[in-house]
Amino acid sequence: MFERLQALEDRYEKLNQLLSDPEVINNPNKLREYSKESADLEETVTTYREYKSVVSAWREAKSMLEEEKDPEMKEMIRAEIADLEARKASLEERLKILLIPKDPNDEKNVVVEIRAAAGGDEAALFAGDLYKMYTRYAESQGWRVEVIEASPNEIGGFKEIIFMINGKGAYSKLKFENGAHRVQRVPETESGGRIHTSTATVAVLPEAEEIEVEINEKDIRVDTFASSGPGGQSVNTTMSAVRLTHIPTGIVVSCQDEKSQIKNKEKAMKVLRARIYDKYRKEAKAEYAATRKSAIGTGDRSERIRTYNFPQSRVTDHRIGLTLQKLDQVLNGKLDEIIDALIVNEQAKLIEQSEGR
Repeated sequence: MFERLQALEDRYEKLNQLLSDPEVINNPNKLREYSKESADLEETVTTYREYKSVVSAWREAKSMLEEEKDPEMKEMIRAEIADLEARKASLEERLKILLIPKDPNDEKNVVVEIRAAAGGDEAALFAGDLYKMYTRYAESQGWRVEVIEASPNEIGGFKEIIFMINGKGAYSKLKFENGAHRVQRVPETESGGRIHTSTATVAVLPEAEEIEVEINEKDIRVDTFASSGPGGQSVNTTMSAVRLTHIPTGIVVSCQDEKSQIKNKEKAMKVLRARIYDKYRKEAKAEYAATRKSAIGTGDRSERIRTYNFPQSRVTDHRIGLTLQKLDQVLNGKLDEIIDALIVNEQAKLIEQSEGR
């Protein structure tokens, strides 16, 4: 581990020299590339330097303890050594986390797709609850939400809703939401007061840049149609809604949220690009998982990841066995406690994997 850290520090020093080089300063692409690499290394190098300083002070204190004769001074030095050992251990754990390879998608915006699954109208209402939950969480993070496509039902829920969340690090926190979400409650439409179980699926896709996914215009079929609302009534008599079909993969995306056909096509292209990127990424991940069974999670949408139990005001994340008696708060967008626990769990598994190599 420490050989890797020293190599990173050496590289960081080299980058600082390069960023002062007139040739690099006058080359925007190199300047951007080196600046990003330097920024990515900064926290790791700063932590490593602090660690080396603590280790140096710890060794010096141990040497002083051996030479000191005064009992009171010995006690003071022992207390300092204990404090330095605690800081040393804490910094070692932090460095292990910082050395985990970063997911290249972590800083990206996301496309979120929520679909009602088992449970009819109740599942659609639950899909609407999940949409509100993610919207409020996004607002708490200072992120912006933009609806791409929505299929509302007659009682205020959604058969399907697709939206974009724009904000730095959105994928790093929301990627854990992939999967089937289950709700247990008495539906408003249920006269007998029986508890029903319904589900909705959530897919979180990192937004793909144009340079990451090449889409040939010849491979896309573009259809236009008039927008419609719940129940099929016409909302817009102009042909502003757009449907894109990517012929090689069969992926279809529709967008009718905007009044402008051009804007609808732009939004639909963002979703199409994200879905194609996600398809290729999952295929690569499946191939990797076949050769390494210890790979973390599959992100399969059929997995039941979380249950929202209304009678007991309880939320349980089944992947990590976390249960919170805070249903109202969670549905109001207070997801930090769950997401932070999932991040810690992922980091622990990645550290275990790297140490087992």
